[in-house]
Amino acid sequence: MDFKLEATDVQGQARAGTITLDHGTVETPIFMPVGTVGTVKGVHQKELKDEINPDIILGNTYHLYLRPGTNILEKAGGIHKFMNWDRNILTDSGGYQVYSLSGNNKIKEEGVKFKSHIDGSYHMFTPENVMEIQRTIGADIIMAFDECTPYPCDYNYAKRSMHMTHRWLERCLTHLDKTPLKYDYNQTFFPIVQGSTYKDLRKQSAEYIAGVGAAGNAIGGLSVGEPAEEMYEMTEVVTAILPKDKPRYLMGVGTPINLLENIALGIDMFDCVMPTRNGRNGMLFTAHGTINIKNKKWEADFSALDDMAITWVDTEYSKAYVRHLFTVNEMLGRQIATIHNLGFYLWLVREARKHILAGDFTTWKNMMVKQMDKRL
Repeated sequence: MDFKLEATDVQGQARAGTITLDHGTVETPIFMPVGTVGTVKGVHQKELKDEINPDIILGNTYHLYLRPGTNILEKAGGIHKFMNWDRNILTDSGGYQVYSLSGNNKIKEEGVKFKSHIDGSYHMFTPENVMEIQRTIGADIIMAFDECTPYPCDYNYAKRSMHMTHRWLERCLTHLDKTPLKYDYNQTFFPIVQGSTYKDLRKQSAEYIAGVGAAGNAIGGLSVGEPAEEMYEMTEVVTAILPKDKPRYLMGVGTPINLLENIALGIDMFDCVMPTRNGRNGMLFTAHGTINIKNKKWEADFSALDDMAITWVDTEYSKAYVRHLFTVNEMLGRQIATIHNLGFYLWLVREARKHILAGDFTTWKNMMVKQMDKRL
């Protein structure tokens, strides 16, 4: 992987850069649509490529390990060939799923024993086998196995968990060195900063992670229920320490406003289920605020879904029609909302990039945050 920093905002820490990987170039800041099980829910790969046009998407190790399984993925020649996607893919290591399935897991120094949410069968994730699984899945960027702590989190638990995440990281690195590539392209490894919402722990973890010298770094354990102000505070602590010449990935974030505020703090990469999940529930994000398309006020509104026309669905369908689709529980409504939201998220980060390069990001960001903070 090669990362080139092209510009930093004159009034803050926002950055524009370029990540070069074997499946293409990623212009940052970037939002990665979440394709948990080898699909961005409800969106054909053709629509994803032609309309939403992300340079990179995300898959999840936990889910892909369970279904279709590493055996099938290896037979297919890796995740890219399996899902017919010729651009970049990043895989989360499964640490977040371990956290979210806390009722079904047991965390020890060796790793995590967990029960499948599908059939109740027991499995074990260790730093070593998660590296092997991600080698087999074949993503371009693979993540360290970590523990994602809940919010709120007791200080002593957060501290113990952070140190265990660091020990797991060393095991990931040792095992990765012994695990050859499976396919004819490279994989890049990112470690993850933890430490809950405690400044001293975040600082300590960021220093430890920076010392590893990886090609890129991630920040985990945020956007798990803490107030946005605490998220921004922790991000600021960490970005002040992580190397400026490496991409920074804030995992699982967030709303359009969260994206802009964290870009302002020096974050380069994001992923979140919000545009897809909220879209399936009728929430549409726009540059002028948020629409609940299921509300009766849209029943006879025959204006375009979004006159900004970022994707083809925005002018192809009216608000009244999309509301009708949700009212009758027609899956097309959920597909339209998903395409719209993902298109908007990619438009937003690309506009941010343009304004960073132009030197007026802070002014534009402040205007956009105010504008988007409305219910329409």
